[in-house]
Amino acid sequence: MRQVGGVTAAGEGTAAAFAAAVAGLRSGQEEVCAVRPELTFEDVPAPRTLAPYAAAIAATVRVSGTEVASGRFVLLYDPAGQRGWPGPLRVIIYIRADLEPEIAADPMLGEVAWSWLTESLDARTSGYEAPSGTVTRVVTEGFGAKRQDPQTTGFELRASWSPVGLAGMNCLPGNEHVPAEPGLPGPGLPDPEQGGLNGHLAAWCGAMCAAAGLPPLVAGVTALRPPARRRRP
Repeated sequence: MRQVGGVTAAGEGTAAAFAAAVAGLRSGQEEVCAVRPELTFEDVPAPRTLAPYAAAIAATVRVSGTEVASGRFVLLYDPAGQRGWPGPLRVIIYIRADLEPEIAADPMLGEVAWSWLTESLDARTSGYEAPSGTVTRVVTEGFGAKRQDPQTTGFELRASWSPVGLAGMNCLPGNEHVPAEPGLPGPGLPDPEQGGLNGHLAAWCGAMCAAAGLPPLVAGVTALRPPARRRRP
């Protein structure tokens, strides 16, 4: 197994198709940045043991130069499928954001945070199956040399799901059941207007922006009031 352009791959032909799909995700980042300049993206190393093919993207939300939320988006592809996956693709996401203490203590925080993601997925994608995740409240305290640092509160959302009904992905083994349609992009490049992988990327960004207290990226997603800003030492 070797790494090609940041994508873990075992077969040249399928690797090329998967790399094209990842290239489509990069164009999706540009689309999100055009309407959400608070977001910045960077490619990061993908996990090597979860699937034969993988790619990862990190993102940070900054308001007035201060980081208020961050996250990671991982795309996995296994032509043979895996137990618990409805199809050959799986998305894993992580979101971390600061919150005011009273919001972090709200017993409904988990339900609200999960709704940020599911509402974004419902609004922006053509479909997803087998969603799974956790919401964790986070309290950070300083000790020793950091004893004077103010206590911060926040939450972490970890989730995964399987994209379904992706236009333009039928070239990848395991997706042959998706009918080809005229006018679609080249191999592995989902059409954003027909609910491709870019929609799943945008759903992650929408949930992250909601957690950061920004106005919703897509209609129907509710954001809380702005979180506590991190104080610089």
